[in-house]
Amino acid sequence: MGPAKAVRPVHRFFSLLFILVSVSFAVAGNPDVVKASRHDTSPPLSQMAIAASSIVGGSDSQLPPARATGALITNPNSDPVAAPLAGPLTGVTPFLNFDGQSAQDNRNLFGFAFVPPDTNGAIGATQFVQMVNVTIAVYDKSSGALQFGPAAIHTLWAGFGGLCEFGGGTPTFADGGDPIVLYDHLAGRWLVTQLQYDTTFTHTAECVAVSTSSDATGSYNRYEYDFGSNFPDYPKFGIWPDAYYNTINVFPGRGFAGAEACAFDRNAMLAGAPASAVCFQQSPTVSSLLPADLDGSTLPPAGSPNYFVGLADSTHLNFFRFHVDFSIPANSTFSGPTLISVAPYSEICARATTASCIPQPPSGEKVDGLADRVMFRLAYRNFGDHEALVVNHTVKGGALAGVRWYEIRNPSAPFIYQQSTVVDPDVDYWLGSIAMDKTGNIALGFSASSHTVFPSVYVAGRAPTDPAGAMFGPLVLVNGSGVQFNSFKRWGDYSSMSVDPTDDCTLWYTNEYYAVTGSFNWATRIGSFKFNSCKGRNK
Repeated sequence: MGPAKAVRPVHRFFSLLFILVSVSFAVAGNPDVVKASRHDTSPPLSQMAIAASSIVGGSDSQLPPARATGALITNPNSDPVAAPLAGPLTGVTPFLNFDGQSAQDNRNLFGFAFVPPDTNGAIGATQFVQMVNVTIAVYDKSSGALQFGPAAIHTLWAGFGGLCEFGGGTPTFADGGDPIVLYDHLAGRWLVTQLQYDTTFTHTAECVAVSTSSDATGSYNRYEYDFGSNFPDYPKFGIWPDAYYNTINVFPGRGFAGAEACAFDRNAMLAGAPASAVCFQQSPTVSSLLPADLDGSTLPPAGSPNYFVGLADSTHLNFFRFHVDFSIPANSTFSGPTLISVAPYSEICARATTASCIPQPPSGEKVDGLADRVMFRLAYRNFGDHEALVVNHTVKGGALAGVRWYEIRNPSAPFIYQQSTVVDPDVDYWLGSIAMDKTGNIALGFSASSHTVFPSVYVAGRAPTDPAGAMFGPLVLVNGSGVQFNSFKRWGDYSSMSVDPTDDCTLWYTNEYYAVTGSFNWATRIGSFKFNSCKGRNK
């Protein structure tokens, strides 16, 4: 998550005024158009890394704390769809399972480490790319061998100039964090992004890079999009045929202005041409949206908008539709919300910003649950006879944290096809990520911890023939063997499940765990597996 900014009354007043004007324009159908302040095409990333110098100094630090976006969501009723795993996960073949980047890589490059790691990754034609706060690494997907890195993320913007290359000019501000990597399988390209900001938080930006080939170590078309003092916190992206869709939480000063939805000009960015973003600012009642991210080779029906989902209240999701027109931005529309009824739920941990409640074995600190938002990704798939989206969030699943997941169908008139909350009577489950393969098998990865279970990485799954809502498992990618202490109680802030584009069957999951007890001592795991019922290459 992005940093808290220093409050200056005058700056705050004008920031809020700007946001209020933006909101009224967006509601009136006039989006904001953000042009890239600079763009270029880089040398190969592998060459830039050779020339890069280390920035050493500073002390262990959190990428500043999460901030509340609204009131706690609670419901007086118990969770009616909470259920333990229905049995062992059978018919699944594990493949690779190895450690990814760690806090030690932070120390090797910077001399200190960050929390939380914001672990995410994506699988491409031949490589798996993992990003954490604040490094990037590339692995061979057939063997897990390290091909590149770990390197500081800002290495990708070497020679670019501006905020994306130099950040705030100090080691702590060299990289802004909240990184996201996705593989655009329609074009065979990588999308790599992170926040950036200066030391006063009056100049903030989203740094976006699109590779020029399927090789993640090659060259990139690079862009900087400036947001001034309206901090673009917790950015998330989704691939769609007509744009790279994005959401942020906008914080002017210490106030919350609401979520903003943006569409970046994908065709222009693939070509390395000047590219703008079309954005709609929402009211403060709308926060932490996710854009749909396309899986599979079957495109959405012609003319389909992108879909956005967020939490509305204890019995509903918000559902929005974004149609973008880069030629005539005023023709763009962001419509909604449509309220989708879901089973009652309550947040765990009284929101991430006010309490931490996920236990670890002694001497571990309790960590945050980040239950105030849906978790990356909102995975979309067109099966031909129906369209489906899957997404999850953390809830109070009885006495402990559980992972609530949904399959949403028919986005033109969306409804919950199935849902459940994965719980255990003795273990907290949280920080999930979910995806479907081409035959409709669903995999849900998440963190697991308790007073007796070290923070670990689990996967649950189900076949389309299983009873609605039933999840099986866990497939344990790694059992933790240590706990976290004195690390600001931060965990996550997200993980990611992705689908191999070459067979549309193999699923890859990456998340945080602790191998050795310590402060700022996180590790990450990368694992791949496949449901045996999913066969053949992608059509």
